[in-house]
Amino acid sequence: MTGRPLNGGAALDGDDDAHFLASYDASVFERPSVAVDVALLTASGGELFTLLVRRRDRPQAGRWALPGTFVGLAEPLEAAAARALEKKAGLAGVFVEQLYTFGAPGRDPRTRVISVAHYALVDPARFVEAARGGEGVATFKISVPWGGEAGGPVRAVDEGGCVHALAFDHADILGAAVKRLRGKLNYAPVGFELLGDSFTLLELQRVHEAVLGRPLNKDSFRRRMLASGLLEPTGQSETGVGHRPASLYRFGGAVAP
Repeated sequence: MTGRPLNGGAALDGDDDAHFLASYDASVFERPSVAVDVALLTASGGELFTLLVRRRDRPQAGRWALPGTFVGLAEPLEAAAARALEKKAGLAGVFVEQLYTFGAPGRDPRTRVISVAHYALVDPARFVEAARGGEGVATFKISVPWGGEAGGPVRAVDEGGCVHALAFDHADILGAAVKRLRGKLNYAPVGFELLGDSFTLLELQRVHEAVLGRPLNKDSFRRRMLASGLLEPTGQSETGVGHRPASLYRFGGAVAP
């Protein structure tokens, strides 16, 4: 099927578009604000952690929130997410992926704000460095009240065990990030983004357990990982341990289609 001309016989060309755009009034339609919010995650000791920023301004001043920002009119979404991470967490060059769009009309009391949420993954060393880098920044353990990939909001727990109510719908955004990680863990190498350049099989297992929220059988996990083709031995072993040093691996394989 071929398209029909739109102006009575002649196909529209660039000059027609230029004429139309020169008189186009964008104010005819209401336009929402667009923001990005980034769920920054790491795994340590079999637990998931996130980094939050205390809001200084109203609304919801004093509440903890994900690093985020409004998107500039000429700014790509990915650039806005990277800018939010660098400005509010001091992090650059980390794994960032678009997660989900949150657009409930009342999610922000200021105006209609649509947030294109992202999630970012870092190893514990960089995570700790980011947490120390800015005022009003703190780390929280993520407590997941649902199993598997059920989804839903999660809880942010501070070092003293207190649960904090998060700003806006950021508990839902964090929950969506956990759900995404759980869904991708068995077919994409997202777990490797939560580790350093080299790691032991036990450290990799602890990352999987942190994401899944449950313990895994050590022997079956080792067999599955070694057979996956994703691991490459470094030829070195861990140092500074009081037991037999374990072999170190790195991510060096291709993801199966």
